[in-house]
Amino acid sequence: MYTADAATIAAADHRARHWQSPEPGRLVIGSEAHKHAVCKMFEDTFNPYKPSVIPWPKLDEATLNRITSLPIWDIAVQTEGKARLRMAAYAATITDPEMRDTIARNGWEENRHKEVLSKLVEAYGIPLAPEPEYVQPKDPEWAYLVTGFSECVDSFFAFGLFEMARRSGLFPEELVETFEPVMQEECRHILLFANWLAWHRKNMPFWKRPFFEMRVWAVWVFLGYERIGMAKTVDGAGNEQKQDNNFTVNGSKAVADEDISLAQILDLCLAENDRRFAGYDRRLLRPTTAPFLARIARKFMRTPRPKEA
Repeated sequence: MYTADAATIAAADHRARHWQSPEPGRLVIGSEAHKHAVCKMFEDTFNPYKPSVIPWPKLDEATLNRITSLPIWDIAVQTEGKARLRMAAYAATITDPEMRDTIARNGWEENRHKEVLSKLVEAYGIPLAPEPEYVQPKDPEWAYLVTGFSECVDSFFAFGLFEMARRSGLFPEELVETFEPVMQEECRHILLFANWLAWHRKNMPFWKRPFFEMRVWAVWVFLGYERIGMAKTVDGAGNEQKQDNNFTVNGSKAVADEDISLAQILDLCLAENDRRFAGYDRRLLRPTTAPFLARIARKFMRTPRPKEA
């Protein structure tokens, strides 16, 4: 990942996945101790990989065609570009210096994700539509809420799809391992968002709370609308592009060569979600909406019978 020996890389990878606060006892949500633990977690688990020196593996023709045909690259690059700008804009509005610096760091990491994707499409000759101009959000809080909740949903399904791709063998192990730190970084990002949200709620004046909760509901409505069908956007050249905003939910056929039921996908997403969060202090809050809805849906689905040998 970066110019260091294997032991140093392994140690950085372990630190990125395991963290416990030295603070004894219960962490009261919204307290100074809670805020400090969240910010310290994000700082201590930083992984110093460098996109510019990632050794992209050589791919055979079938694998290259499979990767270049995925309908995600334009929206993935643009989403990371928007996330960086939105997080930086919201961080600038935060008066608490510790939380401000942490969310600004989150924005920096989103930009690094964009660099990783840009290096990948360059390495494998994946054509991209011209990027649109990234506009400073007029409402930083709304933009941050949309980005945060969107990442919570997308990451939940992406964890399962990523593991599905690893098990399928359709993608070389070197490529999967190259993207592994990015996937774990998304876990850290939504862990930060879930705890920022709880901390923010607890510390806002009571008279602001009703309006804020209305905004949260409006964000969920917006995200639901955004994920119905194909989203239309205009690229940097003024051309209309159709992008699959729902790939993280329905992309199983693109990463596996066998039919996988929705029940199996949800089981895998739930298992991977639990696994990726397992190494972090259990007193920190986890995103709950996507796992909760998945468990509810799973109750109405039959468990597939194992295939006969």
